[in-house]
Amino acid sequence: MDNNDLLILKLVRVVNLTARPFEQRVGKPLQLSLNEWRVMAMVATQPGCNASQVAEYSGLDKMAVSRALAGLLRAKRLQRHEDPTDQRRNRLYLSAAGRAVYDVALARAQEREAELLADMTAAEREQLGAMLDKLIGSVRKTDG
Repeated sequence: MDNNDLLILKLVRVVNLTARPFEQRVGKPLQLSLNEWRVMAMVATQPGCNASQVAEYSGLDKMAVSRALAGLLRAKRLQRHEDPTDQRRNRLYLSAAGRAVYDVALARAQEREAELLADMTAAEREQLGAMLDKLIGSVRKTDG
């Protein structure tokens, strides 16, 4: 088997190529790092989550999440509220400014997704989504 046929390398390549235009399309105009965007997306879809949950769900390491959270807090795009069930944790929410930036970044992400999937049928897109969900589940099981 040629190394170019390894699925793991294809997955890494897809992620890297997909993210490549981020800096020009989203990062510079919105003064937002890729990891900050990833954290914002998690917080926007799971308001009240904590940093550990962001790391778990996104697949980012805890240090990357911590740096992204610090940048978002500095830019006042994120709010932290003490977790009433655990004083050591904070719940995370997008601020109004964060929501505005997120909405613009999301629209650009949706445009990018449409470009990437334009040559696929609806059935192929659905199948890809199902396969990715299955793969994510498998990764979570094997990584403990």
